[in-house]
Amino acid sequence: MDKPLLGASPIESSRGYDLGVLRDAARRREVAVTSGALFLAVFLACAVEAVEALTIVLAAGTAREWRSAGYGVGAALVVLAAVVAVLGPALSVIPLTGLRLVVGGLLLVFGLQWLRKAVLRASGHKALHDEAAIFQTELAAARSAHARRRGLVGDWYAFTLSFKGVLLEGLEVAFIAVTFGSNQHDLPLAALAALLAIVLVAGAGFAVHAPLARVPENTMKFVVGVMLTSFGIFWGSEGAGAHWPGADAALLVVVPAVAVFAIGLVFVMRGVGRPYAAPVIAQVEVRKR
Repeated sequence: MDKPLLGASPIESSRGYDLGVLRDAARRREVAVTSGALFLAVFLACAVEAVEALTIVLAAGTAREWRSAGYGVGAALVVLAAVVAVLGPALSVIPLTGLRLVVGGLLLVFGLQWLRKAVLRASGHKALHDEAAIFQTELAAARSAHARRRGLVGDWYAFTLSFKGVLLEGLEVAFIAVTFGSNQHDLPLAALAALLAIVLVAGAGFAVHAPLARVPENTMKFVVGVMLTSFGIFWGSEGAGAHWPGADAALLVVVPAVAVFAIGLVFVMRGVGRPYAAPVIAQVEVRKR
């Protein structure tokens, strides 16, 4: 709160007080906007990764052995915990300007990759992501593999399938949560969003013992691509020395602008070339986008 100047009149003092209150209120609104956008971006991105990891673990457990698949999940979580323990403090010692430049650039690369594939899917130039089809493909591959025992792991194939699936998708979850949280000095909020997304997806998936095929994953990937690209543009520009009008509130313009541009690309692409008309074919690879 601004203190009135010595010798200032009551009117001048009240004006100074009012300006201080207005500045504080504006700052609180900026923080609320940034925190809300951060939570939404981390939650949606982590939910998408969790759905893909869940599909792989369910295939390993259903076709092979649940205990070995569980061991794989546990081992992957231990590795991820170690990565987060190293990555978090390492990012915290980087100056804020340099951190925003690096993180902004990386998010822009990831975001544009997600957005490119989302636009291709929405415009009909790429097959839609189908978790049910992917689950059936993973299930068939798991059932056809030979069983091997190694130490305490009764089924090595189930272990490695779950381990690789959770580790690869989990690394992206860790990267998104740690970079977003460190950059905004709000790691607990980012961690909460990531944890909530994982718990909700895992709980729903294991409750029905089936992949979450009805989750609008293609739409979620489109939204995540828009959010990551927008934050990449925003933070990368700040790290390069640019100053956005309205500070963090500029995200209210950047995010819709990127979304409108991406939607415009969808309509343009629908009239270009031959749309993808073949049925959705599941990919065998563990990592899918």
